[in-house]
Amino acid sequence: MLKTISKSKLVVGSLIVSMFFISCDKKRVFDEYLSLTDQKWNKNNELKFTFSVEDTLNLNNLFINIRNNKDYGYSNLFVIAQMNFPDGNTVVDTLEYDMADGTGKFLGQGFSDIKESKLYYKENILFPTKGDYTFKIRQAMRKNGEVSGIENLEGVTDVGFRIEKTK
Repeated sequence: MLKTISKSKLVVGSLIVSMFFISCDKKRVFDEYLSLTDQKWNKNNELKFTFSVEDTLNLNNLFINIRNNKDYGYSNLFVIAQMNFPDGNTVVDTLEYDMADGTGKFLGQGFSDIKESKLYYKENILFPTKGDYTFKIRQAMRKNGEVSGIENLEGVTDVGFRIEKTK
């Protein structure tokens, strides 16, 4: 009986703490993560995030969130990002992000082996149309001098997409 009470108190306490952090995130419009199998990002694994837009008047910042561990062996990250609009328009970007400083220390936040990098994708954008949007992303890493991409990019644990209000 005592164990049941302790577990239920733990669950209630966890829910209260979670609700506190969620309610404090007033800038968040959309925030979702996808976990990668075996902490590897296959070059053919296009990750997809679908979100609905109702606000076409206020500016937003869009972020790509990457969680990596010590197995990530590069100082940068190349990705191909695609935004599909409700009206059928599509925008495709090839992006490069720094993942480590000159000494090889990862730039992300975190106290453990997992570092989280919040990477700007688009700043101060206005969604032109109400409706459902789709953001797709895939890794485009290549070793120097090689044409074919890295089949499985090791050390990437999760990929996320986040939209924040600018004000």
